[in-house]
Amino acid sequence: MAPATAPQLRKALKRSAPGLANERRLWEAGHQVVVGIDEVGRGSWAGPLTIGAVVLPRERRVNKIRDSKQLTEREREALFDRITEWCDAWAVGHATETECDELGMSEAQRLAARRAVEGLGVRPDQYLIDGKWDFIGGGTTTMIVKGDATCLSISAASILAKVTRDRMMRLEDENFPAYDFAWNKGYPCPRHKQALRGLGPSAIHRRSWAFMDDIPWTGAVRYVRPDPQGTLFDV
Repeated sequence: MAPATAPQLRKALKRSAPGLANERRLWEAGHQVVVGIDEVGRGSWAGPLTIGAVVLPRERRVNKIRDSKQLTEREREALFDRITEWCDAWAVGHATETECDELGMSEAQRLAARRAVEGLGVRPDQYLIDGKWDFIGGGTTTMIVKGDATCLSISAASILAKVTRDRMMRLEDENFPAYDFAWNKGYPCPRHKQALRGLGPSAIHRRSWAFMDDIPWTGAVRYVRPDPQGTLFDV
């Protein structure tokens, strides 16, 4: 199958390409399966938390990949099939809005990551993760600050996670058109906040979040997660 057509890069992005230095270091150390990991949706008020996982090939290259936040929606969509055809393995895992409420965001992130890794169909040797927090564990993780902009496998994972979640939220917009999910993807914005004030939360809102306290609607009750010790605490 011929690779999907890549978008024309804007000038501002041409000098910001992520590299393979971290992957090569691990390959040269004898690690066969190196997985890039990135997440999207942590700050959203509605919808799932989503994690992308990518195993890059050693010999074949695909150009024009960047951090998903640097790309437009059209650019990300144009790269999605190109990346999936190129990868040795890839998967996306989710934690639902209910799981985010009931587990808390840290455990939800671990759950989504576990689902993504299980979906790869290969046994990873090492992980490359964007940021400072190791939500994989096991002593096999390298954390990279701004990894989504500098590490190629993490950048690819960021695009797959973002495009997959955005598609899900566009579908949810058909069920809940007042919240404008097709545009805001569940993140706070004026129209989203206005809809919450007038209608309360939808079925896919995270009801443990602090925005619930500001909804002037008597039927909207903030979810409080039970403490394992028998008390209650907010997230």
